[in-house]
Amino acid sequence: MSDVVLDVQQPSHASPPFAGEGFAAASPILEKARQRAAEEGLPYAGSVTPQDAWALFSSGEATLVDVRTAEERKFVGHVPETQHVAWMTGLSLSRNPRFAKELEAKAGKDEVVLLLCRSGKRSAAAAEAAHKAGFKNVFNILEGFEGDLDEQQRRGAFNGWRNAGLPWIQD
Repeated sequence: MSDVVLDVQQPSHASPPFAGEGFAAASPILEKARQRAAEEGLPYAGSVTPQDAWALFSSGEATLVDVRTAEERKFVGHVPETQHVAWMTGLSLSRNPRFAKELEAKAGKDEVVLLLCRSGKRSAAAAEAAHKAGFKNVFNILEGFEGDLDEQQRRGAFNGWRNAGLPWIQD
């Protein structure tokens, strides 16, 4: 099977003109996410849909960081031009003790950072840890890369990044 590439538009990697906490508060997408986070009592800045994450990332307003394992990225697929910092590593999927330090090397603590995992659960835990480490604008991507389980206990059937038709590639 050939590699899957959906070229909707290429992300702009120029620094956004209003990067940082002030800009994050001004973005309508992020403001809505912050309001929902406050209502739900989330321990991080908020959550965004895959479509909103792509809008923020492709416009250069946010850094997208995939927190899945390197193996998941390689064999399941990943969003092109994104950063990678594994939340869990090894065969036992132990928490990466260097996660916050590695994340800071890829994105500043004041930048808007969007975290992506398989289903949105590991990235939520990673967002909480990042927030505790001082990241002010860290957001979870709801539904993750593969989406929620369906009634047959399989992913990818009805939601998630790939199902939304957003850009991704597979090695």
